[in-house]
Amino acid sequence: MVRVRRRIELKVLTLMSLTAVEAKKSIEPHRSRLYKNLVPVYQNVWPAVAKRNIRIGIASLNIEPGKEILEVGVGTGLSLDCYPRDIRLTGVDLSEKMLEEAQNLIEERQWSHVEVEPGNAESLNFADDSFDVVTSFHTISVVSDPHAMMSEVVRVCRPGGRILLVNHFRSDNPMIARVVDSAGNITKHLGWRTDLDLGEVIAKLPIQVDHCYKANPLSFFTILEATVLK
Repeated sequence: MVRVRRRIELKVLTLMSLTAVEAKKSIEPHRSRLYKNLVPVYQNVWPAVAKRNIRIGIASLNIEPGKEILEVGVGTGLSLDCYPRDIRLTGVDLSEKMLEEAQNLIEERQWSHVEVEPGNAESLNFADDSFDVVTSFHTISVVSDPHAMMSEVVRVCRPGGRILLVNHFRSDNPMIARVVDSAGNITKHLGWRTDLDLGEVIAKLPIQVDHCYKANPLSFFTILEATVLK
């Protein structure tokens, strides 16, 4: 079961790469043969694979009622039902089409505690210290400057606030690193980095890493929880 999940994760990494680059080029994803081939995986399987890590991460934060949360790269709203209902949640994304889907979901579920708006992860349109918690799931690998994105995440998070990332980072496990690197020559041309080094991404930022783990040992995805120390 774990190995099946890992194969699914690798397929979806490729799909997400394709989606990211075509969004940058303003190309409709449905025009891509690869997207057409993998879209059933994305629609039917990816939510279950991704949500498991997202739910684990959000639950471990024990977010208190009334807290203000920002999700960077909210996409179509896959993660929105993983949060408690007694908080204020803002989601940002560059893709207007994805935000439309997220907004439709919000209206369908009648979530008065959630709002979404356009936003650039590398230049967030919020004042310093605006949020108690900042989250981001599978976004930092597709931005042009991951360190700049993390700097923005820290900037808008309040002192003592929490940061939660779920993403692929280069593995310390040689076997997993080789498997993922084999896809790197393809995905790097599609806007998705498989060689992202976590240490480099968070270097010199005023944060304390509280937990850094995987939901299972063979997963490609890492869950990172950190506290802002500024």
